[in-house]
Amino acid sequence: MSDYLVRALAYDGQVRAYAVQSTETVEEARRRQDAWTTTSAALGRTLTISAMMGAMLKGDDKITIKIEGDGPIGAIIADANSKGEVRGYVKNPHVDFDLNAEGKLDVARAVGTSGTLSVVKDLGMKDHFTGQVPLVSGEISEDFTYYFANSEQVPSAVGAGVLVDTDYSILASGGFIVQMMPGADEKTTSEIEKRLTEMPAISSLVRDGNTPEEILHTVLGEENVQILDTMPVKFQCRCSRERVEVAISSLGDEEIQRMIEEDQGAEAKCHFCNEEYLFDVPDLNGLKSNDSDSTS
Repeated sequence: MSDYLVRALAYDGQVRAYAVQSTETVEEARRRQDAWTTTSAALGRTLTISAMMGAMLKGDDKITIKIEGDGPIGAIIADANSKGEVRGYVKNPHVDFDLNAEGKLDVARAVGTSGTLSVVKDLGMKDHFTGQVPLVSGEISEDFTYYFANSEQVPSAVGAGVLVDTDYSILASGGFIVQMMPGADEKTTSEIEKRLTEMPAISSLVRDGNTPEEILHTVLGEENVQILDTMPVKFQCRCSRERVEVAISSLGDEEIQRMIEEDQGAEAKCHFCNEEYLFDVPDLNGLKSNDSDSTS
């Protein structure tokens, strides 16, 4: 089954909810990053939540998320849009640890428990919305729960999980975001909190074949959920040779000539997808401004 997410309302509009299956998306990111097990879990959780946050946007709006902890994997960067396209990378993908005391991947140790979670929303206006909160656990889901409550003032429950196979490939990945709307009553809140404490691990639900709809049924109760729509989700990088050419051209003729003389070419690699773009001397000469343009 290809990755997709669902948007829903629950409890007669008191709750807004999202759920996603992201196994193929996270596997593509892991493969491109050559990420090890614990790093894959941290990156995968971030991508999963980013995809759902992207689904909260409209039109051409975009969101960029940066997690900067004091752990050895360094920064995690992800961005997503309203079309279900998400991409991300981690600074140091080759980090792994033994399971923690609870027998789970030690994501908090890899990410770190001190640092910041930043969210930048490009809503097509002059100024971007920026929110930043301190990390509260380094487990990713709890950090986003804290972000929603403190930066956006929306009481939320965020869950994301990733199961990694012995060959480093992704067995299962998925997540949910449940948000209380203004006016939600205490009974509804208490019932959801009880369900959350009793539900299995989100990654286990995905591994066992539960769809995003069924994940929301588990979290909220099938009788309470109204599915609004679904959307495919995939890893999608926006880099291209043309974009790199524009970037090189913007450096100016003098810098391009220096590349030719000193390096006999240029090489650029995308952080997100690790695609390499090579430019030989004729390529670089072609990116310099025309003589007629420079003398006019």
